[in-house]
Amino acid sequence: MMPAMPAIMKTTAARLSALYLLLFTVCAVVLVFYVTSLSVRMLTAQTREAIVEEVNGLSRAYRRGGLPTLVRVMDLRSRQPSANLYLITNPNGLILSGNVEAIEPGVLDSVGWTSRPFAYRRYGEAQEDGGRLRHTAVAQVIRLPNDMILLVGRDLGEPEKFRLVVRRALMAALGMMGLGAILIWYFIGRTALKRIDSVSEASAQIMGGDLTRRLPVSSAGDEFDRLSENLNAMLDRIAALNEGLKQVSDNIAHDLKTPLTRLRNRAEAALNSTGGDAPCREALEQTIAESDQLIRTFNAILMISRLEAGYSAETTASVDLAAIVADVVDLYEPAAEEMGVTLGADAPQPVHIDGNRELIGQALSNIVDNAIKYSADTAKEPAVSVSLVREGNFARLTVRDNGPGIPDADRERVTERFVRLEASRTQPGSGLGLSLAKAVMTFHGGRLEIFGGGQGLSVAMVFPTGKNG
Repeated sequence: MMPAMPAIMKTTAARLSALYLLLFTVCAVVLVFYVTSLSVRMLTAQTREAIVEEVNGLSRAYRRGGLPTLVRVMDLRSRQPSANLYLITNPNGLILSGNVEAIEPGVLDSVGWTSRPFAYRRYGEAQEDGGRLRHTAVAQVIRLPNDMILLVGRDLGEPEKFRLVVRRALMAALGMMGLGAILIWYFIGRTALKRIDSVSEASAQIMGGDLTRRLPVSSAGDEFDRLSENLNAMLDRIAALNEGLKQVSDNIAHDLKTPLTRLRNRAEAALNSTGGDAPCREALEQTIAESDQLIRTFNAILMISRLEAGYSAETTASVDLAAIVADVVDLYEPAAEEMGVTLGADAPQPVHIDGNRELIGQALSNIVDNAIKYSADTAKEPAVSVSLVREGNFARLTVRDNGPGIPDADRERVTERFVRLEASRTQPGSGLGLSLAKAVMTFHGGRLEIFGGGQGLSVAMVFPTGKNG
């Protein structure tokens, strides 16, 4: 049975850190052996060059004076302090001259470079180490014309020491880098794990029902903070949608209860009527009218929900806001005249945006309809004006009236669904006009601005013009 994996190794951060540390160790070890072998090759090449120079010098001495001159020169050089080895033996391998007392058996059997480093002993070292051959060298073996053997070599003590120094330095550097990597992983990894744990704890509380909790955001500004900020924005959006859904449910239960009650009472009164077909027909006509109003209300709720959720089957194209203003004003001018309201438009220049003509027209119609209704009964000379101006990269479509206006305290909630500031609710409507207008502006990437209180109210639809403006 395999032992259980430590808890810290079950985290992605720990596994990635362990993988990177393993890769780093492998690369560092390969580097150590590569640098060491490169150093050995360089030192071996230098050693061979030194041996070749010595052989060339002895060859010149041999050509100049034969074996006596060679022995004399070699004896002189062997007395000088250096790492060079000199040896002359007879054909049977008996040492005749040189600075080497004994060498490893078999070295003189072949001519040329020795196949591998061999062991040797210098003069005077036999009593110190019991006759053990403790030095190593490489050499070139030359057979002279009189069958005597010449060996010229070089001790490997200094190259070996240099190789060991290089290897130890690299291993020490590897150890320090490995220790540093472990310490960095420990401290930085622990910090990252703490932040992940705090995010997990906050997520668990959110899933447990605390929808007001948000993921922690530090001042580092790194990818963890960016992720937490995006998730917090998503949670805020979800909370807003849930709150909107709750309000819609409450408002539907409150605002639709009255018309449904009227439908039931009307139907009951028609059943109990004894006056013939006329009362029943009138009740049916009123029921149909009430049902149409309910259908329009539900259609408006459905449209608002789709637009606020960010998806809709509505398509966009280049539209002229001035043409929409003209159409809406022409549509409502007879109704305004009948109610004694002066309706005018000021849209002299065409302004093109990328939008949906039907949605913009419906939103503008709702605002104009509200302005006409609420200014007709309150102003001495009721008037409604619709203006369109271009402001930089935005187009401002404003509807102004001289009605009662909206108090500052109610200006924020007036765009919520089913909100009607008229307590008596004598005016027709469902309280969805401004809510739909706000959803339409959100769909178009714009904003709905409401300002003015007391006498008069201004509602502005601000559209980004983009490339079409």
